[in-house]
Amino acid sequence: MELFDCNLPPLKKICSGKVREVFDLASLGLDEQLLLVTTDRLSAFDCILPNTIPQKGFVLTQLSKFWFQKFSNLPHHLLETEVEYYPKALEPYKEQLRGRSMIVKKTKPLPLECIVRGYLAGSGWREYQEKGMLAGVPLPTGLLEAERLERPHFTPSTKAKDGHDESITWQECQELVGEKVAEKVRSLSLELYQAGAHIAAQRGMIIADTKFEFGFLGEEIILIDECMTPDSSRFWSAASYRIGENPPSFDKQFVRDYLQSCGWNKLPPAPVLPEEIILKTAEKYQEALERFSKN
Repeated sequence: MELFDCNLPPLKKICSGKVREVFDLASLGLDEQLLLVTTDRLSAFDCILPNTIPQKGFVLTQLSKFWFQKFSNLPHHLLETEVEYYPKALEPYKEQLRGRSMIVKKTKPLPLECIVRGYLAGSGWREYQEKGMLAGVPLPTGLLEAERLERPHFTPSTKAKDGHDESITWQECQELVGEKVAEKVRSLSLELYQAGAHIAAQRGMIIADTKFEFGFLGEEIILIDECMTPDSSRFWSAASYRIGENPPSFDKQFVRDYLQSCGWNKLPPAPVLPEEIILKTAEKYQEALERFSKN
């Protein structure tokens, strides 16, 4: 079953993001819980594409579940992913929700995307080529594309409700959320990235960069949204990694590369994807799940 959008009456939909639909469970007496449903939508360059990617919502949900369980020592929002344990009022939607949804704690999200880069790729590589910097921080000269950085860098961006997210400097990050909060999410992001990179290496994978999001649960800052999925990360196979080249990836970079080659101006409406691009992208997402979930 492919899913482009989702409505679950009588639940109130409080947000429809680029990929996820967010429902409030207050009408079921669960005032502090939300239901997140991950669709098969795909966004690129901050535009939602007209096609769905088969099983994408399932892959993102299962990979997030995998990482939330790995990071059980750190506070996060996940409560339940098995539809058999969902409220009885959701019984009619059980098959629609199976494998692609999660019940989570309700938080106050920070207006910040917490990006960690361990390798010089994507927009980080472009900034380095143009300015010799990464998120406003000077880097050594002579670095090559896809080169591993001496240490992972925290490169935050704004979280735009509409339009494009914008990269910001560390100082701007502190001004946006306050020094104490900025220090906390930077520390958590770097800790999560390094732990995830270690797990990935055991599976022959490289996490070149990834994005985390956090929210307030009372006074506590916890990990929310998704975690180290092909939508929020750049995955490479260690076997095919070469410094100075843009390695094949297990994420939507395949779609980005196609969109950059077809002459699209990166403004809505996004073009329809050819069938071969859809199927190849679905294969990439599925392989990422298989590689990480194997023991």
